[in-house]
Amino acid sequence: MTIRSVGLSGRWLRVSLVVALVHGLSACALIHKDERPFAEIQPEKIRIADDIHLAHDGWPSARWWTEYRDPQLDALIDRALTSAPTIIIARTRVSQAKSDVDLIRAGMNLQVTALGALDRERVSANGFLGPYSANQPLIGASGPWYTEGIVGVGASLDVDIWGKQRAQVAAAIGVQNARLVETSAVELEISADVAQLYYGIQTNYQLIEFIEELREVEAFALEAHAARASRGLEPLTQTEIARAELLATERQVVAARARVKQLCESLRALIGAGPDDLGAIKPVSLPPPQAALPATLSYELLARRPDLQAMRWYVQSSFNRIDAAKAAFYPSFDIKAFFGVNALHLVDLFTHASQQINLIPGLYLPIFDGGRLNANLTGTRTASNTLIAQYNEAVLNAVRDVAVTGSRLQDLDAEATLQAQKIDAVSFAQESADAHYGRGLASRVTAMEAREAVIRERMVLLDINGQELGQDIALSKALGGGYRAQAPVVLTPR
Repeated sequence: MTIRSVGLSGRWLRVSLVVALVHGLSACALIHKDERPFAEIQPEKIRIADDIHLAHDGWPSARWWTEYRDPQLDALIDRALTSAPTIIIARTRVSQAKSDVDLIRAGMNLQVTALGALDRERVSANGFLGPYSANQPLIGASGPWYTEGIVGVGASLDVDIWGKQRAQVAAAIGVQNARLVETSAVELEISADVAQLYYGIQTNYQLIEFIEELREVEAFALEAHAARASRGLEPLTQTEIARAELLATERQVVAARARVKQLCESLRALIGAGPDDLGAIKPVSLPPPQAALPATLSYELLARRPDLQAMRWYVQSSFNRIDAAKAAFYPSFDIKAFFGVNALHLVDLFTHASQQINLIPGLYLPIFDGGRLNANLTGTRTASNTLIAQYNEAVLNAVRDVAVTGSRLQDLDAEATLQAQKIDAVSFAQESADAHYGRGLASRVTAMEAREAVIRERMVLLDINGQELGQDIALSKALGGGYRAQAPVVLTPR
């Protein structure tokens, strides 16, 4: 009868514990409202107009700038990708993100600490140890002063039942991946900027050559008009007009040289060179455009644009944060343990009787939190939706960049063709004027004026070619500069 009663009591005890646990779980804080995630951009919007075509098809290569076959440019970009301040900052951000991952992941592991403490205290006669405040050897009291010691090992482990910590680690890894991809985006930005500055310098070098040729023509015109005016064959007005044109040309030379200096200083700062560490940049001819447009963009553009890939990782990380915010509504469980020795008298510290063992499993139920958990979930979801909206906007902007740059290249190519034809026409007129001058049928002034027209038209073509090369570089950048994601990021909204 007694045994049956004990068994029945044990079953009732287990049932009571289960009921208490169920009631406890039902009393946890509830998710009042969770918004739906924003939709990702549709693939049909990742395309360009059918009337934009270039001479070449395809995507840029990984080292797209080498297509220009300019060793001087290659060396500058390689140096920038190694020592540019911006790239150093980006790589430091990657290291910081990795440290964050390690820090969060460490919290999931078993934590073990060694403890040693010495406490010299005076026992209160009105406290819990009041009897020990007097000197009573029979009960082991030698008060009121005691030296207490404790030595041992403590351990704790958070049991991640609902995946909160795993979600936090996944979110941190997402940020780390985003920072890694951002490094590629910074490398693309730097290489494109170096190429733009370099060919800006080269364009101005060639412009200076044309302007100096023009200055020779206008200097001869000034001498001719001055000679005619000195003989009374024409008014002095023509001489002063020629002088004004020559001064304007000399001003253009000064302005072009100033632009070269400004571009060199910008290039120096970009690659992280010192005041005397850039070296001379030798003049070279502008290369022909090399950019091409792929037949279709679609989702492949997302994998080839490092900035878009970085944003996708940030969005994925935000989904993991939502998982962690939801898991915070559920009970958490941890285990704490201690093993060591503890004694009120140091002489008794390392005796068998002073051993102390603590094993404390803990269950924590969020019941009333004043709305903190729901506010955290709402804020996390809102931040995620903001990232999705920013990502969608970035995709549309990327498609726009490709379309606008490709269209501009197409137009500049047409302009360059027409301008080359115009140069052929004025060159024919110059050759005719030179032939007439050689036969004594025309003055040298007429021949020089025909040469001036050719020089000015070549300056116009140089400007078009410079713009075309700038857009060529911009298109390589807009298409991702040869970047290719190692593994596509699959967005799985929560």
